[in-house]
Amino acid sequence: MEPTVPVRIGLPVRLLAAVVVLFALLALLRPIDHDESQYVAAAVLSAHGDLPYRDYAYLQTPLQPLLFAPLAWFAGALAWPMLRLANVVLGALLVGCVWRASREAGATPRAALIGAVLFATCDCFLFSIATARNDALPASLLGVAMVLIVRARDGRGSAIGAVLTGLLLAAAAAAKVSYALPAVGYGLYALIDRRHRPLAVLAGALPIVALVGWTWAQAPAGFVFGTLTFPARAPAEYYRLTPWKLTWTAKAVDVLKFLALGPALIALVLAVRGGWRRVPVFAVLVGAGLVAAVLPFPTWRQYLLPLLPPLFVLLALAWAQRPPVWWVRIVTVVFVCAGLAPTVAGLIVGGGGGTGRVPMLAALRDGRAVRDALDRAGVAGPVATLSPQFLAATGRLPDVRFATGPFYFRSHALVAPGAEAGLHLVSEDRLGALAMPPVSASPAKAGAQLRPEGYRALRSPILTYATGPRPSPGKRSKDGVGNGSRLPAAILVGGEAKWSSGNPDLDARLENWAIAHDYRAVPVASPRLRLYVRRP
Repeated sequence: MEPTVPVRIGLPVRLLAAVVVLFALLALLRPIDHDESQYVAAAVLSAHGDLPYRDYAYLQTPLQPLLFAPLAWFAGALAWPMLRLANVVLGALLVGCVWRASREAGATPRAALIGAVLFATCDCFLFSIATARNDALPASLLGVAMVLIVRARDGRGSAIGAVLTGLLLAAAAAAKVSYALPAVGYGLYALIDRRHRPLAVLAGALPIVALVGWTWAQAPAGFVFGTLTFPARAPAEYYRLTPWKLTWTAKAVDVLKFLALGPALIALVLAVRGGWRRVPVFAVLVGAGLVAAVLPFPTWRQYLLPLLPPLFVLLALAWAQRPPVWWVRIVTVVFVCAGLAPTVAGLIVGGGGGTGRVPMLAALRDGRAVRDALDRAGVAGPVATLSPQFLAATGRLPDVRFATGPFYFRSHALVAPGAEAGLHLVSEDRLGALAMPPVSASPAKAGAQLRPEGYRALRSPILTYATGPRPSPGKRSKDGVGNGSRLPAAILVGGEAKWSSGNPDLDARLENWAIAHDYRAVPVASPRLRLYVRRP
């Protein structure tokens, strides 16, 4: 029997507003994480006219920097906190979508609210929406698609809804490749259940496929490396000294551990008990999300996010159908506390990375201090750093070879020595390449470097709506690096440290190179960042 769906489902606007405020405070207080480096750098570089792969290396699928470029352009020096707040809004939207999809599927208002609240206490969700990573965007796109999928399952869908579903799921995969499996899983399910209009779903996905194909055509080698080669090969190299981390046993432990940091395990049990029968298509999405989570080695907490939104919809349905007994509710509360514990601990011990200040405000003060030091030294950029997220506040662009933060820099043999320059990369073992002559990454870039008028210069469908250009901080030379030389104008260190979940040895490597190549130290009014400027 199909679930009874209310004619009108009210939106808990006040509750969602409270969620946005709570998440915004969390984003302000969340400790700095070096995972944010490449995402902030990519958005800022795209905001100033660069494209992923063609003009700078990007180690994910391309949609997020293209969509977030206008935000970074508008925010200027506040781009980093703006990107965190964007994820806050997307996170609140996702919580609302879990609630709405549950109600559309027939859950009672109370059960739907329980499902949404329990979802919001999962550690992997809280980590993803409080930092400037690339998890919240694809998850929220999946969340909106879930509402349309439920309507289609009940025969209340439309051709336009099916097209939009295909667009949303394809966009999620274009923002983070792990969402491709849920998208494919739904596409296959739609072929079986024709109420989902598979041809319309495919039609909706085509524009996103075309956009991704266009970014591939701009720089095929860079696209393949960033989306396939690096994710497949980098973990094995990085964990070569601790190979146990790459075993299936370690993976099983990690998956169970991250599921236990929140009520996801309880949700799985209750969904298997009966919730999945109400909406079998969501069981497909959960299974595809679980496969996507366990495929990469090793598994990290954010990899589990694709399976959680449909899982907690199934939880809400199971809760409404047969509320759990008292001891299950007590166990659920225990898991809720486990999910909140890492966030609470981080807020307590974060302390602004030793500054005693609110982490995000401390980061902005550091950025302004670096900006003042660069102004005094007369340096317009670009700046080489493993922490490019700090540069937005300085009004300078990162050296494109450091756009991936520490994540490629710490590698050793992923790319042949002569190929790094063409991919806009440099590793710690090959810092000598910083002074080598420029190499074009692709025929499309040779002799046609983008001007620094801002992202309006890009004639792609996504970016042409800009209201006007913004001056680029620091002009680029023909090689795209700056000041007519491959050597960076300045080197910033100190942000890749224990307080940012980073490895200070990497920053030490870059700092030693700067000293050895006669860069002079410039005083910075920051307790944790150090700046070196190239001598004239």
